Amino acid sequence: MEGLMKMLCLVGFVVLVAGIHSVESAGECGRGTTPDMEAFKLAPCASAAQDENASVSQTCCAQTKKLGQNPSCLCAVLLSNVAKMSGVNPQIAVTIPKRCNFANRPVGYKCGPYTLP
Repeated sequence: MEGLMKMLCLVGFVVLVAGIHSVESAGECGRGTTPDMEAFKLAPCASAAQDENASVSQTCCAQTKKLGQNPSCLCAVLLSNVAKMSGVNPQIAVTIPKRCNFANRPVGYKCGPYTLP
């Protein structure tokens, strides 16, 4: 009986740890992707994310709109390592939804130390 209890406790612990791991692996952008992976989709926004006077392409706006459906993912992407290595200025990048004239953008959403206008 004691062996059975130890085995049940061990199985319960493994299930608990696996459950916690799967919740954490979902991340801001969902299961199976990371903000760094999603950042590559915003490549058309490179110049607009570095220069507030640069025009924002339709392709950039389309990709931003897709990511913007999940504001926490959009923020994670804008603050990702890939974005930083690409020369993205987060303070300028958070203005892209406004510059694309999105009516339903998450105005006032806190994106790290930045706020979406």
